[in-house]
Amino acid sequence: MRFIIYGAGGIGGTIGARLFQQGFEVVLIARGDHGRVLQQRGLNLVAPDGEFQLEIPTVLHPRDLTLHRDDVLLLAMKSQHTVAALEELLALGAPELAVVCAQNGVANERMALRRFERVSAMLVHMPTLHLAPGQVITHAAGHGGILDTGRFPGGVDDTVRLLTGALSQAGFSARPDAAVMRLKYAKLLANLNNVLEAANDFGPGARDISRLLKREALACFAAAGIDCASAEDMRAREEGVYEYVDLPGYPRVGGSSWQSIARGTGNIETDYLNGEIVQLGRLHGVPTPANAVCQAVARRMVNERLAPGSIASETILAEIERAARNGAAASSA
Repeated sequence: MRFIIYGAGGIGGTIGARLFQQGFEVVLIARGDHGRVLQQRGLNLVAPDGEFQLEIPTVLHPRDLTLHRDDVLLLAMKSQHTVAALEELLALGAPELAVVCAQNGVANERMALRRFERVSAMLVHMPTLHLAPGQVITHAAGHGGILDTGRFPGGVDDTVRLLTGALSQAGFSARPDAAVMRLKYAKLLANLNNVLEAANDFGPGARDISRLLKREALACFAAAGIDCASAEDMRAREEGVYEYVDLPGYPRVGGSSWQSIARGTGNIETDYLNGEIVQLGRLHGVPTPANAVCQAVARRMVNERLAPGSIASETILAEIERAARNGAAASSA
């Protein structure tokens, strides 16, 4: 079994590095300066157990690979890049490829299933950073993170068992889970706050907005009949898996959306996080002003190239209140 990691940033790079360290065959697909540095110097992994320079085979595009039936391909790019990646893979003529969505949100699996039959969902819960070409950083001591996996839309097969076994050998907490999507929906609730971290480092007032975001999401899940793991279920799964460790010279500065803004990538994942709730609300008649405003805030930060911490919670809350009033007025008209 060969593991192809498409998207070698914080998540994909760390997964690929740990598998490679255990002797598994790994290939990274990475673009731009990051991909070129990986090809020239290898991947620099900074972790609580040391700093490693790993010469992991890397290509800049899927067409540089010959795919095999027993390959397992992990999608680890942001959700806004998933469709383009899937189309590139399809162009190689490998519809039987096993595709695993090691990504935030809950939309990637549906996008993949339109194009590939063997699709699996992976819960990704691990603290990583990718801010400089050629380098990924993980602050997780103990297990490197939670990577539970199951077939989409449900079930467990041999690929899932082999993958989770390899990930466990590589130091992660990875369980086969036939109902892993209920965990991914619970993780989505936490990821709704990503935009607040990017906007103002989850400063004063952000907690009030967070409660609104979660309340709207749970109302949408109920209206859509979506099974979402409880907070107690998630705490039980996370307990004792890993702990955050300070790494001198490598502070834990922010999550994936914060990193997108800080790196000036020109795009952000919010349309597949808060935007997922907005879409559900529109489909099922549930008002979602808080998530819609946060979606617009993220788009503004990208379009205006604002730095992390540029928009205060008070500003966002005022926009949410205005959107809620306008929505109520339109409903009563």
